[in-house]
Amino acid sequence: MIELKTADEIDKMAVTGQFVAETLAALSAEARPGVNLMQLEHHARARVADRGAKSCYWDYAPSFGRGPFRNVICLSVNDAVLHGMPRDYVLRDGDVLSLDFAVSIDGWVADSAVTVIVGDAADPADRALVESTRRALDAGIAAAVPAGRLGDISAAIGEVASAAGYRVNAEFGGHGLGRTMHEDPHVSNRGRRGRGMVLRPGMTLALEPWWARGSDRLVMDADGWTLRSADGSTTAHSEHTIAITESGPRILTPTPARAVN
Repeated sequence: MIELKTADEIDKMAVTGQFVAETLAALSAEARPGVNLMQLEHHARARVADRGAKSCYWDYAPSFGRGPFRNVICLSVNDAVLHGMPRDYVLRDGDVLSLDFAVSIDGWVADSAVTVIVGDAADPADRALVESTRRALDAGIAAAVPAGRLGDISAAIGEVASAAGYRVNAEFGGHGLGRTMHEDPHVSNRGRRGRGMVLRPGMTLALEPWWARGSDRLVMDADGWTLRSADGSTTAHSEHTIAITESGPRILTPTPARAVN
């Protein structure tokens, strides 16, 4: 069932979204060579506690994971792309780090993810990969208009990937959200225009293009959570929470201007 949100409820989600975006910006800036992933996790925990927010990840135990997840942020490095469990790992120059963060404030959820390249030794192919997910996210958002179709969003995302030569895994993608982190509908990262449910004002979605430089297949770590590219190739992940309004899409997790690079 899809719950359409009122304008007031969307504004409340935007308050959560601002906190999510500011936290990701702060942690991204902190992600430098020599920093341990657990430092980022504990910084995120402190921010959640100080804000009086509730982590959507802590104690999360879906069917696809080996729950419960006992962290407040997903940190995925290099060939890891989704559900990366924070661990004792020191970041190195050139590492590709995806940060995925979702919380609830006053009962309303926002979810966002960014991928950054640590330090100064960026592989041009890694940079192109990260940028492709950002372009795909922009394309998906642009397609999220009233009276459009869910497949329009999926197709817009997938077309960016295909044009850049990347293969798309459709098993994990975007999703509805609002009072909880995962609600209907599932938003695939590939699809066909003109197909799927009609997009209506009040729908709130997390769009999250992700893919690897090589394989579109995933393997799971022994931790029961971290998903990696099957061939060990570098991955990237970008995500925003958006609302569909009468005047078009509204980004509820906008990147702070100071964090744009």
